[in-house]
Amino acid sequence: MTKHPMATHLHQDAPKTDEELKSGNYNIFRDSLLRYCGYANEVGESFRYQYPKFVAPSYALAFGYCLADSISAGYQELSVKEDGEDEGTSNKHDTRSKETRAAIAFFDTLLWQSLASVAIPGGVINTIVRA
Repeated sequence: MTKHPMATHLHQDAPKTDEELKSGNYNIFRDSLLRYCGYANEVGESFRYQYPKFVAPSYALAFGYCLADSISAGYQELSVKEDGEDEGTSNKHDTRSKETRAAIAFFDTLLWQSLASVAIPGGVINTIVRA
């Protein structure tokens, strides 16, 4: 039976085994349904004129998701072992300190999550709803 390509992500949300959890390949912020919290502001923007009190909480939820994902990315970078075995996603040939790599991972994730999940889609929906 052929599955629709857009529906395949529904079966990949949860890790299948404990080894996937321990391997560090599973990211709860990107591999689970929690990722949709990053788009909560879009729902708030869609109903801005019907339910204006929900706009600010929807942005708080979306930015909270972005911040939590950024903290997770920085922490994963800090969890890299010094002897070359990595538990995180670090480049083994990077000569920067562990703290510098963690700060870069944090700010990079925060910037891109904020732009891609909150600012750009929210601005587009706001413009469309206002029209």
